[in-house]
Amino acid sequence: MLFFSFVSLGCMSKNQLYDTSTEDTSTENTSTAETDTNQETECDLVYEPYPFIDEVISYEPGEGAGFGQDQYPDIVYDAPLGAGENAGSLDVLSLGEGGSIVFSFRGIDIVDGEGFDLIIFENPFVGWSEPAIASASMDGETWQEWPCNTETYEGCVGVAPVLSHPDNCIDARDSELAGGDPLDLADIGLGAARYIRIQDAAVSGPGGFDLDAAAAIHTTEQ
Repeated sequence: MLFFSFVSLGCMSKNQLYDTSTEDTSTENTSTAETDTNQETECDLVYEPYPFIDEVISYEPGEGAGFGQDQYPDIVYDAPLGAGENAGSLDVLSLGEGGSIVFSFRGIDIVDGEGFDLIIFENPFVGWSEPAIASASMDGETWQEWPCNTETYEGCVGVAPVLSHPDNCIDARDSELAGGDPLDLADIGLGAARYIRIQDAAVSGPGGFDLDAAAAIHTTEQ
């Protein structure tokens, strides 16, 4: 379920937000131009290897799904568009109540490293969340599920607000700063995984979990 009172930033598509074109500001006064320049943040952030979703294997929408389907599957690719603790991005794909999605990454497998190994990004904000159950697999057939308490939401994804955004230079792979819900393969006894499955926990009503993005932290080439 989505709240349409979010800040207008969330209404932009990822392609719009990655657009580096600028308007002609030659008519602005000098003080305004200097202020704008001072407010700009230069990012040297380079994602190599590409850590985001690159292929959707399957998408099975549940009741209330539909939001984001006009941009499917591109809408779940690329970096998250976090809107902070008090708003949620609208650049998401709704799974619907009980719906699910399976995806993989570009030529890489997630491996168990020190700390968390991947982060799932939804669009929750303070006072609102839509939990889902995450699972991982190496072959796409045998799945190991992270325990998700549907009463306390402990272990679920879709709980923590998303802070990382291409415009704020917060590395989407930084489990301490990026927001979202980080996961550790060691918690489910896996050393590596190629596929990730997200299934709405069916406790937040129609619309359910809204997938923004996912970022792999520890990886190896396939």
